[in-house]
Amino acid sequence: MTKPVVAGVDGSPSSLHAVEAASHEAAVRGAQLRLVHAFGRSSSHLPAGGPPWNPAGAGVRELLDGTLAAAERRARGVAPEVDITRDVTVGEPLTVLEIASRSASLVVVGSRGLGAFSSLLLGSTSGHLAAHGRCPVLVVRGRPRPAGPVLLAVDDSSASEEAVRFAFTEASLRGADLTAMYVCRPGSPDVYDGPADPPFVTYDETHLREHAGRVLDTALAGREERHPDVTVVRRPVVGRVRHTLIDASTDAQLLVVGARGRGGFRGLLLGSVSQAVLHHAQCPVAVVRHRGEGPGTAEGGEGDHP
Repeated sequence: MTKPVVAGVDGSPSSLHAVEAASHEAAVRGAQLRLVHAFGRSSSHLPAGGPPWNPAGAGVRELLDGTLAAAERRARGVAPEVDITRDVTVGEPLTVLEIASRSASLVVVGSRGLGAFSSLLLGSTSGHLAAHGRCPVLVVRGRPRPAGPVLLAVDDSSASEEAVRFAFTEASLRGADLTAMYVCRPGSPDVYDGPADPPFVTYDETHLREHAGRVLDTALAGREERHPDVTVVRRPVVGRVRHTLIDASTDAQLLVVGARGRGGFRGLLLGSVSQAVLHHAQCPVAVVRHRGEGPGTAEGGEGDHP
C-alpha cells in the first residue's frame, strides 16, 4: 500500500496552496491525503483570530475544524477522488511533521505560514525538516508552471541517488521532461560564490564542462531505461550554484535537490545556498534526503550557516 501524502495546514494562503499541491501528489500516487495541524501552548500557534489557549478547549476545536474543513475543500477541488483524513495534534509543528514523515511518502508544506509555521523553512530552522524528515519534503512556492520540466540538481555523491530516483518518478507522474543540471564551480566558494568575482579568474571551461557531463552520465546511468516515457535534457554548467539554480527554476515546475552532497551542492540545505533557493526559487522545491542518513547526520559544507 502506498504511504499517505502529508500536508501541513495552518490556514494561511501558503498552506492552502500546499494542500492543493499535496492533493495532486496524492492523486497521481493513488495515496491517501493526510491533513495535519499542530499547535502548542500558545495562541500564536492557532489560526489567525483564534482564542487564547484554553485547557478545556472551548472554541478551539470549532476553529481548528473550520481550518481543516477549508483545507479539505481546497483539496477536493483538485482531486475529489482522494481519500482525506484530518489530524489535529498538540506539539511544535516541526516535530509533529517530522514524526508524520516517518509513515508518509511525501510531506508538503508552504513557504510561509501563520504562527509557528511562519518560520518553518526560514532562519535557523531552514534545514530541520529536510535534514531530519524520513521522506521527501515538498516546499510549495513560486508560480505554477505545469508545462515546465522537472529540474534536478545533480551532485557527485552517493547521497544524491534518492533525489535522482525521486525526480524521475515525479517527471513520469507529471508527464514532464526532466532537466538534469550539474553546476561546476571553479576555484573556492569565495572566488565564485561571493557577492563579486575577482577581476581575473582563469580556468579551463571545456575541461570543467566535460567533467560536469561525466558526473551527469554517472548519476543518470540506468534511469532513462527504467523511465522511457521521460525525456531527459542534460545541462552541464560552469558558474555560481545558487544563481544558476534560481535562474533555471524560472521555467521549471519543480526543483529537486538532495539534502546534502559534495562539490557545488555540499550543504545545499544547511547554509547560504539553501536560503537562496528556499527564498528565491521560482517554483516548488522538493528536498530528498539520503535514506542512509539518520537524524542529525547531515553534513556541513562550505559556507554553512545553520
